[in-house]
Amino acid sequence: MGDRLDLQTLLEGVIGSDNVYFQPPEAFRMAYPCIVYHRSRIRTDYADNNPYNLKKEYTIIVVDSNPDSVIPDAVAMLPTAAHNRRYVADKLNHDVFSIFY
Repeated sequence: MGDRLDLQTLLEGVIGSDNVYFQPPEAFRMAYPCIVYHRSRIRTDYADNNPYNLKKEYTIIVVDSNPDSVIPDAVAMLPTAAHNRRYVADKLNHDVFSIFY
């Protein structure tokens, strides 16, 4: 896997626009549909009590007014992506995924 900017480019390709936001500030005005993501943790693999491999996990949230959006399906098809939950807030549908990248 690549770095965060590679993930940004990948997600822009999935959504088909540049409405992909990394850690947007609270008052930031987003255009919908969009993808919002942030780094959530680092998984470390060990051998002989020494770290040898780090994998960064990101939380990805697809936000769309369309409850039948195909964007969550496209994100679910990404390698290592796992759908965690779905909820509705402010009349917008949110699908939450985790991905190691």
